[in-house]
Amino acid sequence: MAEITENDVMDALREVIDPSQGKSVVDLNMVTAIQIAQTNISFALEVPAHRGPAMEPVRKAAESAVRAIPGVTSATVVVTAHAAAPGAAQDEEEDGTRQQVHDIKIRRFVAVAAGKGGVGKSTTAVNLAIALRLEGLRVGLLDADVYGPSLPRMLGISGRPAAAGGDMVRPLENYGVQLMSMGLLVPDDTAMIWRGPMVQSALTQMLDAVAWGTLDVIVIDLPPGTGDIQISLAQQVNLAGAVVVSTPQDIALLDVVKAITMFEKANVPVLGMIQNMAYWACPDCGRQDHIFGDGGVSAEAEKRGIELLGEIPLSIDVRTGSDSGTPIVVASPRSEQAKTYRKMARRLMEVADLRREEDE
Repeated sequence: MAEITENDVMDALREVIDPSQGKSVVDLNMVTAIQIAQTNISFALEVPAHRGPAMEPVRKAAESAVRAIPGVTSATVVVTAHAAAPGAAQDEEEDGTRQQVHDIKIRRFVAVAAGKGGVGKSTTAVNLAIALRLEGLRVGLLDADVYGPSLPRMLGISGRPAAAGGDMVRPLENYGVQLMSMGLLVPDDTAMIWRGPMVQSALTQMLDAVAWGTLDVIVIDLPPGTGDIQISLAQQVNLAGAVVVSTPQDIALLDVVKAITMFEKANVPVLGMIQNMAYWACPDCGRQDHIFGDGGVSAEAEKRGIELLGEIPLSIDVRTGSDSGTPIVVASPRSEQAKTYRKMARRLMEVADLRREEDE
């Protein structure tokens, strides 16, 4: 049996693609510390600290790729995280001092809202943000759901934002989307027992004290309902509009009406509605079951003269993708759900006038 070499390992790993960057782990210089003990292989994938949770699917793929090398009996892969070099984004002045320069330019803000919780609003916000990035836009994602910030987990990000000079911090990034969330600043098991003024202060800091850079759009994941946060953000930023997400069931649509009314009173245009969990398609026979009702959102959209951007079928892959930090648009780009998110993103670019800044 031929001896297994480091080149054999690297050749196998060239087929393992990091979906966040569209390149192999070899091309991205992630592979380190290769150890070959006869037929047993071990190595590490080195990534930025905040990307650790999102790398599990890539780690498993790398392990499988190496185990498939003829003669290999076992493969062990670990993910190691490294921090960004301190002061990497600072500019040096003529007198030798170091001063942080921030050029922040955000062209559009689009809110994703829901009248009630549990309808898939945050999942929709994450997948739309990534879909917009795949269309070529520079995208930020603001998790305004202060009391239940879930976007770091959905985007496969952990860790604390790094200081960027003065009172500024840098957003963390994955899949090309920049993220700021209270979930990056407080432990997962900490309850946010805050009153209105404290929430407003936190939102202001996440908008004004973050070195966003130049972005074509920030997608804002609003908390469910029609409370202080929604009204404050509508007043604080010039929203290009809002997208309202709901399931088809009547009890969800009752709260959707309240959300639409709130945006109308705040002079925020409703860009469209999304019917989530529209139906379940049996993978064996293809029969469609409308578990949460049939066409409730589309009927409400037609009644109010609002565009129905799309219908997302119910799927366990959407749920598992969100839980694992690999959203369906990345994990299964050819799925019906991913194709619908991409289609909705392209339509959203039209109705909200989203385009790259240099195109103006």
